[in-house]
Amino acid sequence: MNERFQRMLKWLENQPLLQGCEVSEPVPASSDASFRRYFRIQVDSPNAETTSYIIMDAPPEHEDCRPFIEVSNQLVRMGLQVPEVLAQDLQQGFLLLTDLGSTTYLSVLTSASESEADSLYQDALTALVTLQKQGHKSAEALPPYDAKLLDTEMNLFSDWLLATHLEMPLGKLDSQNWAEVKDVLQKSALKQPKTYVHRDYHSRNLMVTPEHNPGILDFQDAVHGPLTYDAVSLLRDCYIAWPAEQVVEWQRSYFLQLCEANLLSKDEWNGFRESMDLMGIQRHLKASGIFARLYHRDGKDGYLNDIPLTLDYIVKVGAQYPQLKTLVALVETQMLPHAMLQKSIA
Repeated sequence: MNERFQRMLKWLENQPLLQGCEVSEPVPASSDASFRRYFRIQVDSPNAETTSYIIMDAPPEHEDCRPFIEVSNQLVRMGLQVPEVLAQDLQQGFLLLTDLGSTTYLSVLTSASESEADSLYQDALTALVTLQKQGHKSAEALPPYDAKLLDTEMNLFSDWLLATHLEMPLGKLDSQNWAEVKDVLQKSALKQPKTYVHRDYHSRNLMVTPEHNPGILDFQDAVHGPLTYDAVSLLRDCYIAWPAEQVVEWQRSYFLQLCEANLLSKDEWNGFRESMDLMGIQRHLKASGIFARLYHRDGKDGYLNDIPLTLDYIVKVGAQYPQLKTLVALVETQMLPHAMLQKSIA
């Protein structure tokens, strides 16, 4: 046991909620792309059934727990199911949380029937509309998803995937084309209605729960930003793909819910679809760059195999938009055939 694990055990011993209870040894609960670690404990109290809890271990020199706590409280007030903070120690970086179980959407969707998948997605889209409707006021206090942040995210693609991973730094002409593509995507994102954005609303961060499905995780990076961001994160997931016609069905269902919530009007469908397509391109540029950075900077190679799907989305969706033809050509003719990506898939 390392020193930090021992400190966590000592902290648990002093939690009033656990006094007089039999507490199991913490075991790893999930992995994370950040410095955060999660552990699960089983607690037997004298007069109740066994209850499980989650401990977040977030070293304060690397992670700030305050956004997690604030967003968790906001989402609970909206009636959404998220890990609730039962105890906290910001100085040491420990949180004691309610446990939403270990069944992710992704683990179920890989073998789900068509009706089961539809039910899960309808639940997730309904929860998303609740977030966007109920979170309107709270969103105004979140960090803005502004031009600077959008640009920083897209540069992850050119800096980490192209230049670092594939060793393909952009030349002068490509750099000019790249700047034009970023400008198109940035302007599209910024003209969308602004809402509460979870920012990682996808199958690995949604939990299948018996009641109030889904459970929602990994929300601490929430921002005030484009309406379609979370929906495209869910429907064009980096970890699982669906036929285009199925995605359109879910997209239409989501759109109609937005109209019922008075967040959009029915005559905005065509603009909504285009905004969502371009938002998805921006997200997949960001995601593919992050996956490369996790490997080269953080030594985590588990995300490399997810890069081709993100690039495939860029090609298939981007081909519908002439203003993205240089990006589509770059990805399709130079990147997807590259040996380093083929090696990642193998």
